[in-house]
Amino acid sequence: MSLETIAAGIRKALDTRRFSGTLKFDCGPAGVIVLADGTATTEDRATDCTLTISEENLGKLLAGKLNPMTGVMLGKLKVSGDLGVAMGLAKLLS
Repeated sequence: MSLETIAAGIRKALDTRRFSGTLKFDCGPAGVIVLADGTATTEDRATDCTLTISEENLGKLLAGKLNPMTGVMLGKLKVSGDLGVAMGLAKLLS
């Protein structure tokens, strides 16, 4: 699944759910997805929090097949910046 497809799915979720702050999924060479201003885009910018994750694991995370805490403990997900913003992601994913 491409990052643009994933971003489109997140945009759809943001139609009915709120997300506070700015967050970036950094998938390395594959690109980024930035949640900010009530939308999701693949345009890179500075954010309050960055989650470094592979494109494959991002798909698993968003599908509920990768628990965020397990991902961090296994090194599949790295969080930097405002942890409160990262915690807010759980509301968007539920």
